[in-house]
Amino acid sequence: MSDEQQTIEISLEQMSGYEFRVRFDDTAAPDLLTDELPPVGKGAGPNPTRMLAVSVANCLAASLLFALRKYKNDPGQLAAKARATLARNEQGRWRVARIAVDLDLGQAETDLAHVDRALAQFEDFCTVTQSVRQGIAVDVSVRDAAGTLLHKAATG
Repeated sequence: MSDEQQTIEISLEQMSGYEFRVRFDDTAAPDLLTDELPPVGKGAGPNPTRMLAVSVANCLAASLLFALRKYKNDPGQLAAKARATLARNEQGRWRVARIAVDLDLGQAETDLAHVDRALAQFEDFCTVTQSVRQGIAVDVSVRDAAGTLLHKAATG
């Protein structure tokens, strides 16, 4: 495959109502059931808005881990929390207006080498967040194991 472009394929099959089975083509990943929340669906699985929020949070967590490991760090167990804020647009339709992601490291800042460099670049490694930011504000914060705020970025 060319370094200029990559294609990822995902297949969906309606199971019933608003439930869909998602297949991650060409991977060993198990199928995933998605569904809309009541009253539209039954809430049998995450809805697309939740999938968007988890995609941003997961990508940021993996990018932070990658950036810290570039400097031979063991950041401990990372944790992330994402909050998607929905608002009505001019036509009265619900849209994702903002996603906020809080990342927590399992180590103190003092136990990490070149943490300032890693924090300055990790968001740029995140394909999903940088793509989503073209239309949705994404806020990011990083705290160490002591709860010290190490990084805060807001867009939009």
